[in-house]
Amino acid sequence: MEENKNIEIRIETPSFVYRDGMTTNREYVEWLSDVKARFRHSQIKASIRVNTSMLDFYWSVGRDLVVLRAEESWGAGVVKQFALDMRHAFPDATGFSHTNVKYMKQWYSFYFEQFTKSQQLVGQLGSTEISHQICDQISIFRKSQQVVGQLEMPEEFGVVPWGHHIQIFSRCKSLGEAIFYVNKVSTEGWSRSFLEHQVDSHFFETQGSAISNFDKTLPASQIESAKELLKKEYDLSFITIKEINKEKDLENALANNITQFLLELGKGFSYVGRQMELQMPGGQTFFPDLVFYHIPQHRYIVVELKAVKFIPEYAGKLNFYVTAADKLLRGETDNPSVGLLICKSTDKTIVEWSLQDIQKPLGVATYQLQEVVERTIVEIENRKENV
Repeated sequence: MEENKNIEIRIETPSFVYRDGMTTNREYVEWLSDVKARFRHSQIKASIRVNTSMLDFYWSVGRDLVVLRAEESWGAGVVKQFALDMRHAFPDATGFSHTNVKYMKQWYSFYFEQFTKSQQLVGQLGSTEISHQICDQISIFRKSQQVVGQLEMPEEFGVVPWGHHIQIFSRCKSLGEAIFYVNKVSTEGWSRSFLEHQVDSHFFETQGSAISNFDKTLPASQIESAKELLKKEYDLSFITIKEINKEKDLENALANNITQFLLELGKGFSYVGRQMELQMPGGQTFFPDLVFYHIPQHRYIVVELKAVKFIPEYAGKLNFYVTAADKLLRGETDNPSVGLLICKSTDKTIVEWSLQDIQKPLGVATYQLQEVVERTIVEIENRKENV
C-alpha cells in the first residue's frame, strides 16, 4: 500500500512532458496507425449503437401509436399530450417535441402502409440485403396474420441518422424509392444535404435509366453498377443562360458551374479536365468536352454535350473518345472507360440502333434547363400594368 502511495506522489509531481528516449521506427508508426484506426472504428461503432438504440425506441413509439390506435382510443390530442408527459418525466432528454413524436408515428405508418400495399415487393426492391430482410418480414406478416402494425425495424435502418429518415419517409412516394435512399445513405454515407439534393433531382426515377449498350460491352459483373452511374435526364436548372444554341454555350455554362454539375452527376465523380487536347500522329487534334473519373468504380467517364437532338454520328465520335481514354488514361487497375452523351432530346429507336454495333460502353441521356425570364422584361410588364 505504501509503495502505491509513493508511486502516486511521484506521478503527481509537476513536470512538463517531452519526448524522452523514444526511437520512432517503422514498426512503431505502423502500430500507432493501427491503434488510431481501431479507435476511430470504436467511435463509429459507439455512435451507431447510440443511433440504433434511439431509432429502435422511436420505431417502437410509432408502432404503439398505430397498434393501439391511440387517437381513436384517447382522442386527437394524444400525441401532443404524450410529448408533454415525456418532457415532464425526462426534462433533460431530447426528442420529445410534439413535432418529433408526430414524426415517430409517421415513420412507422409510412412503412407499414407501404408494406401492406406492395404487391410485387421483391421486384420493386431488387436484391439488396435490406430488401431481403424486409421481404422476409412481409412474408412472415402475411402468412401468420399478425396483429396490424406488428413490424420490426430493419437492422440497416439503425445506421441511418434520424434526420435522414425524416427526409426519406416524408418525401418519398413509394417503398421502393424510400428503401433505395436508405440503402444509398447506409452504404455510401450520404450527407443530409446531398440526400436532399438527390431527392429534389428525382435521382431514384432517373438513375440507371439512360439508354446504353452496357449489356453488350461490359463484363456481366459491371453492368448494373455502370448503369447506376447514368441518369435518363440531367437537371441543369442551375444554368442561368436563357437559351443555349451551341455546344460551346452548354459546355461553358457547365464548366462555370462545375460544383453543381458534379452534384448532379452523383457521388464519387471527380473532375479531370475540359477540352483535353488529343493529338494524333498525323497531326490531327481532337477535343473531348469533359472528362471525369468515378472513384468508387475506378473508371473514366467521357462526357460529350450536344445542344440539339441526338443523331447517329455523335455515337461514333464518342466511341473514338472512349477508346482514347482507355488507351491513354486508363491504368492497370482501372475498369473500362464509359462515354456519356447528353443531348437536348433523343429518339429511343435511333439511339438504340446507333449503339447496336458500337464496341465501347456508351450511354445517351437528355438535359433539362430552367426557363429563365429576364428581369428587365418583367419590370417592363409590371410598369405597363401600373400605368
